[in-house]
Amino acid sequence: MQPLDLYASIEEYLEFEDEVQTLYDAIANIAISKNPKTLIDIGCGQGEFCRLLASNGIKTLGVDLSKKQIEIANSKNIDAKCIDIKDIKEKYDCATAVFDVVNYLPQDYIKSFLTHSYNLLNDGGYFIFDINSLYGFDEVAPGTLNIDGNDKFICIDANFNDTTLFTDITVFSKNGDCYTKESGTIEQYYYSIPELENILKSIGFKVEDVIDIKLHEFSQADDKFIFICKKPQSI
Repeated sequence: MQPLDLYASIEEYLEFEDEVQTLYDAIANIAISKNPKTLIDIGCGQGEFCRLLASNGIKTLGVDLSKKQIEIANSKNIDAKCIDIKDIKEKYDCATAVFDVVNYLPQDYIKSFLTHSYNLLNDGGYFIFDINSLYGFDEVAPGTLNIDGNDKFICIDANFNDTTLFTDITVFSKNGDCYTKESGTIEQYYYSIPELENILKSIGFKVEDVIDIKLHEFSQADDKFIFICKKPQSI
């Protein structure tokens, strides 16, 4: 099983609902304030953010590269597809990439991804996404979490090294009297605000604002930033 699919299989056990909802609400409120008729959510996962936007009258499509995540989203009657954004021909009034999506992108792909996101938009459209702060990577994310469920035992070990967060996931799933083991490592990459601003501006985006946000009550500093970017109208 691919690491992100493995993560999808244990997401319900992680109990991050409050933090996720705080971020969803913040980005949804920003998106809704732009009055889009259509929106594409990149890296939609199981589609809950799509459901939130659709409930506010926005025609929303979710896309993700994880077939397992899309299967779960479709089972909830959420409009979602397993497709790479470079292969999408339609244009949208708004695009979002929520909860670490951009941090999963390696340095050699980040500009291509942001360019593809730019190309998805109508003129005057908005791209809204979040990234983890250095504090979020260096102080909040690292550590070990063990979860003993009825049918699974889950171990998550996260370590931040230089500019990369390595999250090792090991899952023991009960199968009769035996357990099967699956494991994988997810990598996330730190990007500074000036670094991303330079890339976005080189593509053609206007960075209207970068908003700081604190998701965890124990955090002593902001652990995320939300970028609000606009594709200018053609002259």
